[in-house]
Amino acid sequence: MNLGRVVGTVVATRKEERLRGFKLQVVEVVDLDGEPTGPFAIAVDAVGAGPGEIVLTASGSSARMTRLTDGCPVDTVIMAIVDSVETDGRVRYDKSGAVAGGRG
Repeated sequence: MNLGRVVGTVVATRKEERLRGFKLQVVEVVDLDGEPTGPFAIAVDAVGAGPGEIVLTASGSSARMTRLTDGCPVDTVIMAIVDSVETDGRVRYDKSGAVAGGRG
């Protein structure tokens, strides 16, 4: 699993039949503080995430294990919207925006 930030959407009017109805989001991988660290992925959104939200993604065969994506040609899925990240008693990210380290 990875943390990511939703930074955009992909619209494809012609696609494989099993992808019809899926919302496709552009997700940028972020660190524990919500700061960008690397690549982008196109993910099927299983939870209704919005622009700028920090999300939890799964890739590979795990991406096809949600109720929504079972049996579908999916490599990355957004499976949770993150409310907060805490390590060693320190809040690294908080969706409410109360943490200076992230862009919450």
